[in-house]
Amino acid sequence: MSDMAPRSYYDEFAEGEWERLDRDPVTQMEFENTVAYLDRHLPESGRVLDAGGAAGRYSIWLAERGYDVTLVDLSPKQVELAQKNAAERGLDAEISAETGDVRDLRFESDAFDAVCCLGGPLSHVVDDAERHRAMRELRRVAAPDAPVFVSVIGLLAALQDTIKFNADAGHGLLVPLAETGDYTAELVAERSDGEGWAECHFFRADGFERELQAAGFEVERLVGLEGVASRMKLELGEADEEAVESVRKVVRMLREDRAAVDWSEHMLAVCRA
Repeated sequence: MSDMAPRSYYDEFAEGEWERLDRDPVTQMEFENTVAYLDRHLPESGRVLDAGGAAGRYSIWLAERGYDVTLVDLSPKQVELAQKNAAERGLDAEISAETGDVRDLRFESDAFDAVCCLGGPLSHVVDDAERHRAMRELRRVAAPDAPVFVSVIGLLAALQDTIKFNADAGHGLLVPLAETGDYTAELVAERSDGEGWAECHFFRADGFERELQAAGFEVERLVGLEGVASRMKLELGEADEEAVESVRKVVRMLREDRAAVDWSEHMLAVCRA
């Protein structure tokens, strides 16, 4: 069985996480819609935490707009790549990257003017109590009334993905995954061919909102980052640019529709600490 520990997975994934957000039209929509909300809700300047920032896609975007960015990630390889990517763009003075765990951030309370946890890092905290602790940590290090941006991976899209691409080998995952949202090494070993992705908790929109509120956040927006384009990477990769642009417009149009949020591969919460 493959090593499904998130740290090991992202060490091995290496440059793939940097490339992921520009790999196809659907992953591009995840990035484009995320930065649209960052641009709308971030303060004009200040110190921003990029928790679980991997190879630095969002940190680079933030630093290019004048923010002082601190990136932390569980994977030493991702941190190394973030440092390399920042240096190559002349942004190593604006971006500090270090290994760290979102469940136990080393920073003082109220240290950041904005906090980001984007691309699904919290989804890789499967234990409910530990995930609550991580959310509380994100709130703790955010200054009063600071914007906090959190995106996670959606359950309905994960179920659809299993049915679409791995129905024969992965059908045993469907019912327990639908019941709990928890995708674990034990479940994969028992119910499939034993080959799995990084361990993950997949979210429904209502549950995501409840967990954030229980951690003390005011949830201002829930956003479906890929919406109706979810699980359509192959199809849109073969479509012409005019067709893809039409899909982009529809995704933007519907991105705050609750059904679109719930079906999205990634859902973004815009919160206040």
